[in-house]
Amino acid sequence: MPTGRRRFAGEDSMMALTPKERMAIPRQKMPERAPDVRNHDFKEVNIGFQEHLAKLEAERCLRCKDGKCVDGCPVGIEIPKFLDFIAAGDMKAAAECLLGANSLPGITGRVCPQEEQCEQVCIRGKGRGASVAIGHLERYVADWARENLDMKTMLAPASGFRVAVVGSGPAGLTAAGELAKKGHDVTIFEALHEPGGVLVYGIPEFRLPNKVIEAEVNRLREMGVKIITNVVIGRTFTVKELMDQEGFDAVFIANGAGLPIFLNIPGENLKGVYSANEYLTRVNLMRAYDFPNADTPVISGRRVVVLGGGNVAMDAVRTAKRLGAERAMLVYRRSREEMPARIEEVHHAEEEHIEFIMLHAPVRILGTEDGWVRGIECQRMELGEPDDSGRRRPVPIKGSEYVIDCDLVVVAIGTRANPLLTATTPELKTNKWGYIIADEHGATSMPGVYAGGDIIRGSATVILAMGDGKRAAASIDKYLREVKKTPTGRPA
Repeated sequence: MPTGRRRFAGEDSMMALTPKERMAIPRQKMPERAPDVRNHDFKEVNIGFQEHLAKLEAERCLRCKDGKCVDGCPVGIEIPKFLDFIAAGDMKAAAECLLGANSLPGITGRVCPQEEQCEQVCIRGKGRGASVAIGHLERYVADWARENLDMKTMLAPASGFRVAVVGSGPAGLTAAGELAKKGHDVTIFEALHEPGGVLVYGIPEFRLPNKVIEAEVNRLREMGVKIITNVVIGRTFTVKELMDQEGFDAVFIANGAGLPIFLNIPGENLKGVYSANEYLTRVNLMRAYDFPNADTPVISGRRVVVLGGGNVAMDAVRTAKRLGAERAMLVYRRSREEMPARIEEVHHAEEEHIEFIMLHAPVRILGTEDGWVRGIECQRMELGEPDDSGRRRPVPIKGSEYVIDCDLVVVAIGTRANPLLTATTPELKTNKWGYIIADEHGATSMPGVYAGGDIIRGSATVILAMGDGKRAAASIDKYLREVKKTPTGRPA
């Protein structure tokens, strides 16, 4: 056994396996629903590990002395310890270890890009076969915890301090959970009619079922977190009013960056052109896939073109297929190697017969006489020298324009900060793109006001937003106890 390493429950039985025997265990494949069945509905694609698969996969961990995977996790899960408990069959200990670091494991276990973080630095994946399936194991334990673990036992005594959290996306929910654990009285203000933010409006059911989000949100409620919906901070209240009139001792801003970006090409105002935000919100949050049983309709094209190469674009094009598109096409101006979408999502999309049209850039959207989309003109591209992102720059090929026939176009090229909140809070410093400026602890230019997630970094991943929420919660706790010291008290 490596020197200085802590012994965990069940370790004697686990250490019966030699490193060579562990190396001989192949990575266990996540069971999935058949592609030609799942691409017609919105049920979850991945089925999840059973106990024997989870234990076997956990046994693949080489028990590294330095645990690089922990450094690769934005929320700092003690992954080797977590895997030890799974292999030993101690699910309660595994769940407590996981939830001690991660407030939303059922979500991150499904949508976190582990292949770019903890799994990327896993020694098993460094020339020694595939990395340990940390994400799949996280999902497995989170699903067990959802049914079996009481979170109230993890709460500290009440502090008397009140904290307002603006937005109930991944950063806001994480901060709320961490602050509640520390004994603070937390209230989340959400602009939409349901909590979850981008998790509930932006990620489809087939990737992240709403029942999982609801369960994670309800767990926070059980911890004492209050959630008030249909409140737009910047309109219903300003940030200053939350502190001066509503009696909050600190505020964490996590309202995301939900203002869609368009290409500014001719034809974007035609009927049948959606931003990915509107398209996915209609389908996911407003349940348009169940229209007319649900109240909100959505246009279901026979030939759908989605512009972009990220996870949002992938969600949109796979959604179009499920809504009945005969051709669901992803148009991206670079090659597949440069696509920022998760490898698993790209693989699933290919299995579901999504068409990938790489190295093409849209020039204009064409319409009918009565203003409906009839096609999109694209220009072929080739890759030149790398740009600021490190990816090779797409360069137009002169005279290569042609038209792709379609009746629906979804623009999924990113979002930017919505100015509603910052416009009413001039004390908050922002950068030239309108994002709130915060330091490495989440502190903004306003005392007692912190920020994290997409509103400080632009469109990013769920787990990075959660990392921001966790760091900011620790900073808020320190600010309340060491700087503010005395609670403001509830307003009269």
